[in-house]
Parts: sequence; C-alpha cells; structure tokens
Amino acid sequence: MGVEFAVGDLDTGDGIEAAVGGTEIIVHCAGSSKGDEAKTLNLVRAASRAGVVMATVCPETDHFIGDFDAGRRRDAVDQLRSQLSVVAELGGDGVLTPASWGMFSLRLPPFTPPRQPADDRKVLLEALVELAEHAAAEGVWLAVEPINRYEDYMVNRLDEAASLADEVERATGVDSVRVCADLFHMNIEEDDLAAAIRATGPRIAHVHVDDTNRLQPGTGHMDFAAVFAALREVGYDDWLTFECRLRGEPEEALPASTRFLARFL
Repeated sequence: MGVEFAVGDLDTGDGIEAAVGGTEIIVHCAGSSKGDEAKTLNLVRAASRAGVVMATVCPETDHFIGDFDAGRRRDAVDQLRSQLSVVAELGGDGVLTPASWGMFSLRLPPFTPPRQPADDRKVLLEALVELAEHAAAEGVWLAVEPINRYEDYMVNRLDEAASLADEVERATGVDSVRVCADLFHMNIEEDDLAAAIRATGPRIAHVHVDDTNRLQPGTGHMDFAAVFAALREVGYDDWLTFECRLRGEPEEALPASTRFLARFL
C-alpha cells in the first residue's frame, strides 16, 4: 500500500488532472464550506475522466439540517441536494450527514436547547423527506450519521437514525435514507456496538472505521472482532472508511493499521 499526497487548485482546475492521475478509488470526499459547488464539480469531473471511483461525499460546513435557524436549515438541504446530484454524476453511492455538529450539547452549558424534542424530529423529517425523494430520483442514498453527545444532541445512536429512516420510508415509499455507523461515536453512545449493528441491519449503508481514541484502528481498545462479526451477520459488504486522525507518519501508520484490521475481515 502506498500513500501519496497531490495538490491541485479546485478553483481554477489547475493541477487536478495530475493529482487524480493514477488514482483508482476515492472512498470518501469531504466538501469545503458553502460556495464550493464549482470546486466540487472540477474535482468530480477530473476524477470521472480519470476513471476514479468516488464512493461517498460528506459536507464540511458549519450548519446542517437540524440547525435552529430556518434559513440555515434550508441552505443545508440545498447543499445536500447538490452533493447528491454530484455523487450521482460520478457514479458514487451516497452522501453522509449528521443532524448537526457543534451546535448544541445537552452535556454542556446552558444544557437546555431552545427547541423541544418533538420539534427537533419535525425539522429533521421535513429535511429528510425532501432529500429522500431527491436521492431516490438520482439513484443514490443519504446516510444520517449519529455522532456523540458532545457534538450533537439530536441523533446520537444508530437506532435514532434508523427510526428517522423508517419514518421517511413510510412517508415517501422510498428507502433512500440510510444510516452511517461511525465506530468512534458508537463507542461513546452505544451500550453494545455489535448489538446496535445487528438491530440496525440493512439500514447501514456506510461504516467509519476508527478506534476508541479517534486514531487509526489498532491504537485503542475497540473490539473490532465483535464489530466485524456483527457486520457480516447483517450482510454488510460495502466500504470501510478510515475517518480518523493518525498517530505516526501516514506512510507507516496506514499500512500498519490495514494489516491490523485484516485479521478481522
């Protein structure tokens, strides 16, 4: 396994062809802040010409579909609609999003959010119903990623995300809202990671593989044997994406971590 870093200008397109040349797979692509649509399309089209597989996209923004502000929620939905269309253009699988990130935590002052739980669910469902229909029309999916209690307060566990997906399917008749399982966040929120995976089953569309310390697998104390046994049990046979920080140099840390994970696959 080789790790290389390449640079291209996403504004102008300069250097992008060279940057993606020789690349076979981009498993996960994080976008930048609002206004990056042209940049994204520059990358996507260059990658497509080079035959690169780009499986998933994740928004990198300061507001999401669960924002307290209606205008910011609308903008988050519009960005996700665009990203769903972009990943479909490239032949990818789908887009990931949390309900929110860094907006509010019940574990930190002031402890009481300005919106009631029923209203939280209402705004999330409004967004997800629209996005489910758009994703289905594009032939891709949108996966809700539960994140831990310190980073979000609305969707922390797999069953909460799956419940939203179930309600959206009942409302729309399409199953294009799925669940992203992130092992780091699950390690904080789930009583039993393997049981949570088995309960969520086919709703899981994507998996973020990281250790208990948010570093690469093999540096913490995650029970990967139980996790991967549960994924096999529910028939998950798709991407396992590293979404973690690295301890050590990438050229050494990434191959070592993939060798560590190989024993559980």
